[in-house]
Amino acid sequence: MIFETKRLSFREITQDDFHSLCQILQDEETMYAYEGAFSDREVQEWLDRQISRYRKWGFGLWAVILKETDAMIGQCGLTMQPWKDQEVLEIGYLFERKHWHQGYATEAARACKQYAFETLKAKEVCSIIRDTNTASQKVAIRNGMIKTDTWTKHYRGIDMPHERFVAIDG
Repeated sequence: MIFETKRLSFREITQDDFHSLCQILQDEETMYAYEGAFSDREVQEWLDRQISRYRKWGFGLWAVILKETDAMIGQCGLTMQPWKDQEVLEIGYLFERKHWHQGYATEAARACKQYAFETLKAKEVCSIIRDTNTASQKVAIRNGMIKTDTWTKHYRGIDMPHERFVAIDG
């Protein structure tokens, strides 16, 4: 276990989590900000990317486990992401749709921000969110972040405007 909150615990994602990841990444509604659900191959690539992040940086998107049921309900964590001409430390979160609107994303994102500042000694952390993803924008705002700038990413053959929400330590 990496850390825990009142209702959630966080651990590295493993190959054993493939089915749980499919429940999230293969749901069309959950994946609307990514322009649709992932194939099995794309889920495996996502999982492999997290494992390589753990090796490279010691962090990545972690499995979010609901303590009450011991089930993986989502993923939330820290990744290095390209933003304009730099790499930035980002808090990302993605939860299974049946667990939306229960405060889990905000609880998880706040814990990851605390981890970034206290454990990693980061001076700044952000969340990069597609301009149409108002639910995730609200989580970032509840996590004490402020929208600072925008940038258009090209993904799956589509130009996708994104907004960067930032929190600064101290």
